Amino acid sequence: MGSQQLLLIAVGVVLVGIMIAIGLFMFRDQAAATNRDSLSSDLVQLAAAAQKYYRRPAMLGGGQSSFGGLTMAKLTSKPSNANGIYVLSPNPVPPGTTSVTVTGTGKELGNDGATLVKLTMTVMADSILLVTNN
Repeated sequence: MGSQQLLLIAVGVVLVGIMIAIGLFMFRDQAAATNRDSLSSDLVQLAAAAQKYYRRPAMLGGGQSSFGGLTMAKLTSKPSNANGIYVLSPNPVPPGTTSVTVTGTGKELGNDGATLVKLTMTVMADSILLVTNN
């Protein structure tokens, strides 16, 4: 085999290696984005449950225009699922609290490649605020 053919084979192997590395990087980014979207969806459901608790009368097990007495167990029976783990803060919620925070920690590595995907949702009586931590 001539040196030109060996050079072409070597260049081909290097190009294939680079393409595989790019594909793996893109797959990891897509996995993190999918996990982030799933966490966001779960957090919206938990926020809706918290607002439902806020509006429900006390005699029906609600907060009667307060988040006081809310616990994670009242929001969901499963604080973790295939997407991640969810934590209510504070838990239990003291009387007179005007907002609560639900944090979701995913199972995929985030943008920095070192820590897990993490989203924080602040729930108020009439609105929600979602913050992406990683």
